[in-house]
Amino acid sequence: MRAGAFSRLAAWSAERPWLWSFVGAGLIFLATIAFTSGKGGGDVLTAALTFATFYVIVGIGQMFVITTGPGNVDLSIPANIALAGAVAMKVMDGSNAMIVPGLAAVAAVGLAIGCFNFALIRILSIPPIIATLSASFLVQSTAIAYGRGLRIKPPPIFAELATGRVLGVPILAIIAILVAAAMALVLRRTVYGRSVLAIGQNARAAGLAGIRVARVRFATYVLSAVFASFCGALLAGFSGGASLNMGEEFLLASIAVVVIGGTSVAGGFSNVPGIWGASLFLYLLVTMLNTFGVGAGVRLILTGLIIIAVIALSGGRRPGRG
Repeated sequence: MRAGAFSRLAAWSAERPWLWSFVGAGLIFLATIAFTSGKGGGDVLTAALTFATFYVIVGIGQMFVITTGPGNVDLSIPANIALAGAVAMKVMDGSNAMIVPGLAAVAAVGLAIGCFNFALIRILSIPPIIATLSASFLVQSTAIAYGRGLRIKPPPIFAELATGRVLGVPILAIIAILVAAAMALVLRRTVYGRSVLAIGQNARAAGLAGIRVARVRFATYVLSAVFASFCGALLAGFSGGASLNMGEEFLLASIAVVVIGGTSVAGGFSNVPGIWGASLFLYLLVTMLNTFGVGAGVRLILTGLIIIAVIALSGGRRPGRG
């Protein structure tokens, strides 16, 4: 009986690799609260929901790219965030009336970067990791030229959107949950989403089945860039303005939340719910180590080791439904 129950439990968890990220986040939260004797638990959770939102936004776009198959990754995200944040603040110029034009400009930035990334990959036949990294240098240079010395605060309504709460829950977290749910439907219920999964499993077979592989990959890189651009705008609104280094932490984090969340790095399988669990895990992990008083160097080492352990635990399992 026990062996059978254990086998069923193992099979159930194997079909839900995203579960490990939530389990890890929960254990880390409990360890943090236990260390502080229960003090500040609500504040930690609220902060986790807020900061995890930014990881979720870029993680969803990165997830679609990684799902299209081995070698596909978007490394232009940090530079994209910096440029989009600067463009958003400059176009909005602190005026509520300019929020919509500012967001339209942000979308245009994402569209341009996504097109440029794919042009390097498709036309020049540059591997995605090299193409997007090269593009990031050009985008970052543009952000430096455009946003250096920029000291423009976000419009009041936009700042309230980025920092406000509803019944104690961050507005951004609510928006990100709705976006994640919508993208899960896109992935599983639309022709585009199923095409992304099919290409990741076998691009040649997908092409023979009539799927326009290049077109789908193009749309995917554009999607990732647009999500990163909107993350840059929201991050600028949350931070009270844009800065040139505000996207730095998202280079590896955008990949880590995807992998920890249960998406296969080999492509073809992905998990949207796991991105939320992984995002909470990453933030709470850093919070826990800071609470324990761990030094910066040791903290980085421990963070890396713990992330590797979680990936190892969730690795080798066939990702389940997103």
